[in-house]
Amino acid sequence: MAADWNDLSGRMAALGHTVHALDLWSYLDHGECDFEEFARRICEEARGEDSPPALIGYSLGGRLALHALLEDSRVWGGAMIVSAHPGLQNEDERLLRLSNDREWADKALAASWSEFLAEWESQGILQGVCMASLADRAQLEVRREAVARGFTAWSLGRQADLTPLLETVERPVIWLSGLRDQKFKNLADRVWPQMPDSYQLGPLAAGHRVPWEAPDDFADCVEHLIDLINR
Repeated sequence: MAADWNDLSGRMAALGHTVHALDLWSYLDHGECDFEEFARRICEEARGEDSPPALIGYSLGGRLALHALLEDSRVWGGAMIVSAHPGLQNEDERLLRLSNDREWADKALAASWSEFLAEWESQGILQGVCMASLADRAQLEVRREAVARGFTAWSLGRQADLTPLLETVERPVIWLSGLRDQKFKNLADRVWPQMPDSYQLGPLAAGHRVPWEAPDDFADCVEHLIDLINR
């Protein structure tokens, strides 16, 4: 949710920077929006800025950010990819992920919203202590259809393995993960050296939800990205 970034927004405002947090579900409120369409739309929004903005994406948002970089890296000053997957390499894994995400979409549409949220939050990868507040997911109940579309349109099973394409990105890109999130740390280890102007920071003392479990260190990493862009 866009409000998840309120803590970072306040920290950056104190340093003279503005954070524009995207409401991802707004791209799905009125119908399907695949990876390519999202990338086109967000790049068009970036072209309207006075100077190329920094692009920061976490988890699903990180995967969407990778598509935006591949759509047109020139409209971005640089990027930070946090706890994000570059894409599955095995077709069987893609099919399994598609099936799992369809199940989550069905639950988002039909289950008790509180039960859906409780099951989502019970996943092992999401266990950790958040030092910065996340927005109240109860507010998303009225947008069940958009949430469900997110599981299907933006499923990791629908995403190609972007790794071979990332060498074309000509902007500084920071990869960030949590020390207690070994899976995504390993993914970052594999991908970042293949990009021409890429860096890995951390891993930070956090699990999957790095920006909220380690907000002070995360803000420092964002400042580092801004320094890279302005160098």
